[in-house]
Amino acid sequence: MERLLVTGEHHHELIAYFGANEYRDLAKLASIAARTPIADERHRVIVVPGIMGSQLGLLRNPPLPNDILWVDPIDIGIGRLASLQLPARASIVSLGVVLYSYLKLKLHLRAAGFAVSFHDYDWRLGVDQLGRTFSERLRAEPAERLAIVAHSMGGLVSRAALAFPGAKKVERVLLLGSPNFGSFAPVQAVRGTYAVVRKIARLVGGASAESLAGEVFNTFPSLYHMLPAASCSGGTDLFDATEWPRSGPQPNAELLEGARTLQSKLATPDERFAAIVGVGQETVTAVRRRRDDFVYTITRHGDGTVPAISAALPGALTHYVRVAHSELTRDRAVASAVVDLLRKGSTRRLTTKWASASVAQARITDKQLRRTHVQKVDWAALEPEERRTFLQSLNEPPKLQLRVPAGLRARKRSRPHSRHR
Repeated sequence: MERLLVTGEHHHELIAYFGANEYRDLAKLASIAARTPIADERHRVIVVPGIMGSQLGLLRNPPLPNDILWVDPIDIGIGRLASLQLPARASIVSLGVVLYSYLKLKLHLRAAGFAVSFHDYDWRLGVDQLGRTFSERLRAEPAERLAIVAHSMGGLVSRAALAFPGAKKVERVLLLGSPNFGSFAPVQAVRGTYAVVRKIARLVGGASAESLAGEVFNTFPSLYHMLPAASCSGGTDLFDATEWPRSGPQPNAELLEGARTLQSKLATPDERFAAIVGVGQETVTAVRRRRDDFVYTITRHGDGTVPAISAALPGALTHYVRVAHSELTRDRAVASAVVDLLRKGSTRRLTTKWASASVAQARITDKQLRRTHVQKVDWAALEPEERRTFLQSLNEPPKLQLRVPAGLRARKRSRPHSRHR
């Protein structure tokens, strides 16, 4: 792909995949990267994607291409997503990162003179298991010095890897929007109300989001490992199956209990760690059970997927930026800050302090979310631009009107008078 971006070959197909503006940016970056020598061959940066950020599928013998299931809308449409169910029905393996999400970051780093590679993985598996595999790769790396740039769940996989011995070569660990203390996206994925699950279900003629959640997604240990801790969830113990509503898709009680101890298996931050936290986006920041339903509170205290309180990691240098979760790996300012942090351990491009005065919020229930993204999509009938838009907006949450609660409005109006008195 990088070679094609430099040579201009197959540019019509690449424009259809990336979009014209994105293709232009990537081609420019790829050309700069190709001309830039590696500053230090002994130093390698490994980019670790988040959940759903690696392609999954089946290996096939050459000259046949590998059979990609995630994310292939045609295979999904004919029901092959069931092959991802655990325990494994098929020999599913990771087949490289999702380039739309991570190629731009890699090219930014390569253009800055770093040797860069990806660590893709089977994101269905548990963080502890994935961490062990990643630790083995780190020990086997021939480079004398290593740095990790990890997005979302990739940060947890990296911290799990560093808890194993033999990772002394790792000099920097940069976490971009990592759910260090959980996210509510996995809660909604288990419930069949997460935007990604619902949009994927639109491609499948004979399945609903609820059936996909119950039969496929709810079998992934990774989702349970990213459930929010009680301190970040408004007090609800989401690792207790009895705290969940009884209607709709149900969590796996055994996987819930197994995920409860994950925090003890993650490396604690030290001077090598830095976190970049997205803020200012409409994000689920609390959940509570109301009768037989979950009610989610949405504020602007997060990146749209991970609450700021969860992405911030005590003990790590923390920076804040008004960028959405899926854009943290594609934003120019974030990429420049990552280059600074890799080179010298600090950056002035992002602020280290963030305190939001926003008290606006909205609430939405699983019942309401189940009324969204229900109309089926005929993939074969879509134009190339429509297909690109559909895939690139999978993680886009529903747009809601956030308002300041009446009680808080009254208190805010009374404050000036109180100070005057």
